[in-house]
Amino acid sequence: MAHGDRALLVGARGRAPSVTSGASRRAGGGRPIAAVAAAFTLAQLVLVRPGMGLGWDETVYVSQVGVQAPAAFFSAPRARGVSLLVAPIASWSTSTELLRVYLAVLSGIGLHLALRTWRGLFPVRVLAVGGALFASLWVTLFYGPQAMPNYWVAVGALGAVGCFLRARHSPRGLWGVVAGVALMAWMRPTDAVWVALPLLVAAAVGRRPRSALALVAGLVAGGAQWVIEAYVSYGGLAERLHEASRIQGGLGGHFAVDDQLRSLSGRTLCRPCTGPLPDPVVMVWWFVLPLLAAVGLVVAVRARRTGRTLVPLTCATTAAVPYLFMIGYAAPRFLLPAYALLAIPVADALFHLATTPAGRRRPVVATLLAAGLLAHLAVQYAVLERTVRRTTDDHRDWARTAAELHRLGVRPPCLLTGHLSIPVAYYTGCSSAAPRGHNANSSVAEILRTSRRIPVAALTRPDGPPPAYARDWQTLPAAGMDIHRAPTTDRDG
Repeated sequence: MAHGDRALLVGARGRAPSVTSGASRRAGGGRPIAAVAAAFTLAQLVLVRPGMGLGWDETVYVSQVGVQAPAAFFSAPRARGVSLLVAPIASWSTSTELLRVYLAVLSGIGLHLALRTWRGLFPVRVLAVGGALFASLWVTLFYGPQAMPNYWVAVGALGAVGCFLRARHSPRGLWGVVAGVALMAWMRPTDAVWVALPLLVAAAVGRRPRSALALVAGLVAGGAQWVIEAYVSYGGLAERLHEASRIQGGLGGHFAVDDQLRSLSGRTLCRPCTGPLPDPVVMVWWFVLPLLAAVGLVVAVRARRTGRTLVPLTCATTAAVPYLFMIGYAAPRFLLPAYALLAIPVADALFHLATTPAGRRRPVVATLLAAGLLAHLAVQYAVLERTVRRTTDDHRDWARTAAELHRLGVRPPCLLTGHLSIPVAYYTGCSSAAPRGHNANSSVAEILRTSRRIPVAALTRPDGPPPAYARDWQTLPAAGMDIHRAPTTDRDG
């Protein structure tokens, strides 16, 4: 690293900040970061409706520890981190509103802690703006209060990289490296490996064995359960990785950049990812982001503090590569770790563009940047509002279908199969079964045997043909789907 990276307290333009010993000054230095985290929490509670209901993946994670429904099938790519995260609420309460508030507060705390690890590496104002840029993305606001892993991989990555850079001069940062990497691996082990890879290379090149040991310790601490479960439930680690690849469509050479662009309009899962690209206004920030990151790197090189900018940019790149070039579909949440790692260098670039080397403001440039950021925020809000409304409507349909199933006598203990059976089963309080597909966990014979003991129903799209084994079952329409209910005459109670 350049000489400037050996002095972590050098300012954004290479100037050393004044040293203040007063306790009030030290405490006040973190207030902008705390304010950003608090605003992020408040924005989630206001803009993302706590009563939105749980999504498909959320029902899988929550059902593992929840009291509302039996545990849903847990496929090979998933990890148990989210289930453990929500356990303090889901293990005794069925309130989605309470769970959302809990996760919103927790995500704000997580952002605050992750940004704090960067103090001394960049001025606080840069950290606050970087945090605000990340927190104001519609995808960050949408997934912050959700029982999903990607946001937590993002804050884990941000904290781990910050602590890795600090650990060169402060051994206490090693514990932050362990914690951040463990959080990532706890949530998504493969993502943790991709983010940690550049850090392992940097530790090897820089002859930092303790940093390398901290990275490995974090991966082991967070990923051990996933590996053990691979041998217990999937036949081994290689078999679990192979099954995870199959479920994700076969990892390999796939160009998914255009798929990610299509998802920017609010498509939470773009699979198959077809249709036209969204309006350029929706996509423009996605192209500006790497350009500003490049400006941030140029600024860092000129200020002789290359490492602290190059490291997060490299980790952001490796975090994004598998989701841009190795899978055949897209979801905007996949890139949250990359966005978090890009945010601070981008904020640094914005301050550089808006001020002269002497620290004076460039009025014209600053005004243009402010106008661009306001337009960006307006677009993000519009996409978020549309996505929340559509998602809420979908989840209400699932709740209406559950109510109709209850009216038909399909009550716990019960079993659902077919279209959207996993989330609807959660809302109904039933188990779910699939004889084929990515979530296959049963057989037709087992479903028919179960129908003799407890209520069973198959779900299909509206006017869609029922499964062959359910052709003689009673068919009734529900909210956006058809219910095929198994006869009850053969049950012996």
